[in-house]
Amino acid sequence: MTIEEIIVILKDKTVGIAGAGGLGSNCAVSLVRVGLGNIIIADFDIVSETNLNRQYYFRDQIGQKKVVALHNNLIRINPRLNITVIDDFITAENIPGIFKNCDVIIEAFDQADQKEMLIETVLTHFPEKPLVVGLGMAGWGMNDTIRLRQIDNMYICGDEVSEIGTDLPPLAPRVGIVANMQANVVLEILLAR
Repeated sequence: MTIEEIIVILKDKTVGIAGAGGLGSNCAVSLVRVGLGNIIIADFDIVSETNLNRQYYFRDQIGQKKVVALHNNLIRINPRLNITVIDDFITAENIPGIFKNCDVIIEAFDQADQKEMLIETVLTHFPEKPLVVGLGMAGWGMNDTIRLRQIDNMYICGDEVSEIGTDLPPLAPRVGIVANMQANVVLEILLAR
């Protein structure tokens, strides 16, 4: 398949991303670079200096809403991108409305309880929609532990073990690997249909 054929397929596809941090921002960039036409990004947070070690933001964007800053960054990559940003805290109640028109949903949260809530809500409301999850990317090294596992329509990217902590922070290399693995899984799904 040529890049032109890929762009023709992707221009009409919609991907939803829950979270615009390390996973969400980097995954969005990869998908937009290969021609995704429509993206929905939901997050309530602002860019902080501590985000710059792993998230696709810049120093002059500190203090901006993540969805606004990411919108601006993605439009610089593809000015024809159709992007919807939702500046809101994602809950079990608003997930169905936000992501109902997506071909694929990406889970990109930091907190385990938020990940669990999103997974349960998506599997309940949209059992037929592919859900791509990031789980286990803290620290550095351990490249051989990062993998993909599929359970029905859910795809888990990461080592499924390493939890973020003071002695095991999220850093750009492993976060980026998992974010790009998520993007690659999304491409496999969208280009197979």
